[in-house]
Amino acid sequence: MFKPVWGIIGTGWIATDMAGALAKSGKTVKAVSARNPEKTKAFAGKFGIPDFYTDWHELLNDPEINIVYIATPHSNHYELMKAALEAGKNVFCEKAITVNWKQLEECIAIAKEKNLAIMDGVTLFHMPLYQKLKEEYLPQIGPVKMIQVNFGSLKEDNPANRFFSPDLAGGALLDIGVYAVSFARYFMSSSPDTILTCVEKYQTGVDESSGILLKNSKGEIAVISLTMLAKQPKRGMVAGSKGYFEVYDFPRADQAILNMTGEKPETVSAGVSADALEYELEAMEKYAANPALCQDNLNLIASAMQILTEVREQWGIKFPFEA
Repeated sequence: MFKPVWGIIGTGWIATDMAGALAKSGKTVKAVSARNPEKTKAFAGKFGIPDFYTDWHELLNDPEINIVYIATPHSNHYELMKAALEAGKNVFCEKAITVNWKQLEECIAIAKEKNLAIMDGVTLFHMPLYQKLKEEYLPQIGPVKMIQVNFGSLKEDNPANRFFSPDLAGGALLDIGVYAVSFARYFMSSSPDTILTCVEKYQTGVDESSGILLKNSKGEIAVISLTMLAKQPKRGMVAGSKGYFEVYDFPRADQAILNMTGEKPETVSAGVSADALEYELEAMEKYAANPALCQDNLNLIASAMQILTEVREQWGIKFPFEA
């Protein structure tokens, strides 16, 4: 019987949140790795983690660990994920899972060869609300015609800010756009065959604000607006021929508003936003126990990354470390 044993790479704020969720859920964490020895030791002590390393190779060499959680800047996700998979570990990697499709495609091939699971940190894929909307309410609103997604995150207007650093794969697209694209792709019945975009670049060369239009062969259209220098509501809307639903704070939402034509708005609820990370943990352990179960989720992750890669290619944005 499969017994999940976790290792964590990274000790930043999201790793801290995830370690808290692992502890709250009673999961087994064997080791943590990060470069700073004092911070890594303190992190291990705070969450009762037995082993801590400053070299992530040592964590990957631990035979008891069978799930590795990667919570580093996404500029080095590919290197760590590839190494973990080659070491025979299942991988739960924060978003963006890689910086381009070629990297993810390579990792998927390794995982398939070794019968391992891959999952990313796009929380909405695992929120109960989304399953309910897709299974129960998407058929009610009729064939999907239009999807709109807004996401604006006001960051410090400073070239030294990591969110605008080309060396760290900065820009709105891979930081917040991955959620918006994932929302759109979750409710589209197939991948888009038309991608149109416009972009305003920051002084460092990464994307600051953008508009993205997606259209697939069934005529479903998604319109996405992103910015790192203005606040926008985290809002997703899916419209069909008979009605629409809206989801606010959509990355970890537990409520949506359903508006059917000629009827009063209805609140749809499922799950608890505060438990978002725990839903992810449960999904990852299920996938690690039976990697075949992760395929539908992985197809969505792959489709989203293909879209993100095409968008960035249209903009002519390439990070210094990309081959």
